[in-house]
Amino acid sequence: MIERLQVLDIKKQYNSGFGLACSFNAHKGPLYAIVGPNGSGKSTLMRILGLIEPPDTGKVIYHIDGASMESPYKNVEIRRKVVLVPARAGLFNETVFNNVAYGLRLRKKSKSAIGDRVMEALKEMRLAGKEDIKALQLSSGEAQRMALARALVLDPDLLLFDEPTVSLDPDNTKIIEEIIRAKKAASNKIMVIVTHNLQQARALSDFVIFMSEGKIIELSSSDTFFQKPKTELARKFISGEFY
Repeated sequence: MIERLQVLDIKKQYNSGFGLACSFNAHKGPLYAIVGPNGSGKSTLMRILGLIEPPDTGKVIYHIDGASMESPYKNVEIRRKVVLVPARAGLFNETVFNNVAYGLRLRKKSKSAIGDRVMEALKEMRLAGKEDIKALQLSSGEAQRMALARALVLDPDLLLFDEPTVSLDPDNTKIIEEIIRAKKAASNKIMVIVTHNLQQARALSDFVIFMSEGKIIELSSSDTFFQKPKTELARKFISGEFY
């Protein structure tokens, strides 16, 4: 199991002039919320953590069973332990069942195991009874819950949520938040969420990572961040003076 995630002096530069430069540690158990103004590098950091793209320099180190894995991007076994749930679900033109089962089939799981795990995940996502309909017929909220099922059914060690409730109605937002909260309580995984919703960050997270202009400005407990931020920049962000 991935016990700790270490981001060590990573840098990512783009032609636009934007650059990401940060370091931090995340441990299994608590949930970390990444917040900050638009364009601060939150989603870029998530893609790096999710092993979708590597940094230009620096290291992303996964600590697994006492060993340090410093080159995870080409390590298939580590990549299978990490799942990123994007802001908008990518749907295959298949049934809901087949969409959720996709990753399990890639991992060569047995037909019976796939059936059991997919149906359990759909029940957890409150999508039981929709397994045989085409995924493209789902509402946006249902599609996002299906994407969450597709991630959770793999039982990853590291769960990354990139704006999982953006543009969703209050009912679906509440359902997804309840699922994330329950998963945090029931498991001992590393969980990271990017959100623009400060109320959501406060309700779900144990620690807050506040970013601005590609850098981590603060990393503190959720209570400390929202009640007594360490920097003036964070205070202005929380009060809505800039976003």
